[in-house]
This record gives sequence, C-alpha cells and structure tokens, in this order.
Amino acid sequence: MARIGIYPGTFDPVTNGHIDIISRATRVVDQLIIGVAINAGKGPLFTLEERVEMVNHEISLLHGASDHIHVQPFEGLLTDLAVSCNASLIVRGLRAVSDFEYEFQMTGMNRKLNSEIETVFLTASEKHQFISSRLVKEIVSMGGDVTHFVAPNVRKKLLGKFSEE
Repeated sequence: MARIGIYPGTFDPVTNGHIDIISRATRVVDQLIIGVAINAGKGPLFTLEERVEMVNHEISLLHGASDHIHVQPFEGLLTDLAVSCNASLIVRGLRAVSDFEYEFQMTGMNRKLNSEIETVFLTASEKHQFISSRLVKEIVSMGGDVTHFVAPNVRKKLLGKFSEE
C-alpha cells in the first residue's frame, strides 16, 4: 500500500524553503499532496488559484518527483483532508525552535482529531532556515530583492502584485 503524505500550508507565496521541504518529503512518502489552505483569516496576498498555480509550476520543475506530487486546495480541518486523500502522514517543516512550539500544539490537536494520522517534521535546510512567506512579502513591499528566496516565476508574480498597489 502506498504511503501518502500531506504537506499543508498557505504558500502565500511558495518559497525556496517550501520547495526544499517538498523535495525532501518525496523521499519519505510514495505520494505527496500539497494542501494549499484557503485560510482567508490570514489575508493572503495571492488568490487561492494563484497560489495553486505557483505551487504547480514549481513542482513541474522538480525532476522526477512531479509525478508523485499533487496539489489540492482545501478548507477546513487538515485531518479531514488527510482522510479524504487516504493520507497517513502530515509533513511539516521546522525552521527554528519557535516553530516547534506551534507545531507541537497542532500535532497534539490533530492526533486527538484522528489518532491514525502521524506527523513528521523535516527541519529546514540551513540555507533556507530564515525564509518565510511573510518576510518575502515584506521585503518586496519595501523594494528589496528576493531573488535568493523564491523562484523566478514567483518573484515575477510578487513584483506584479506590488506594482499594482
């Protein structure tokens, strides 16, 4: 039976750190579902459709892995998405100790909601530990260069969003 994992997030926008976790997660699972959360409460810069398109584009560039990765927009409980996709693992990336505290709480809640689903943590690669979507948007909004933090396609879309303002 195939091991299916879910890597959830808002991906607003998808960063090189996200792509690093996605690439590494494919070594742990047979199928990886990227759950792009609607999460209107976070007030995303990009629409759900734009975020899904950006993630799909970046996945298409991963050599050999894109056949085993699927993007799924979702709203609601992550454990419900996992059940609907027959996933047994939730993949989460950790950048710093501060991430662990939040993720530890989420893991406990998810375990209470469905004890059949395990959470696996992948620590961010050293070169990506400081990257966050929030900081990337902030840098672009102030005219800074995010070339090292996001893919060229994502950078172009970010610049387009901030030139619209």
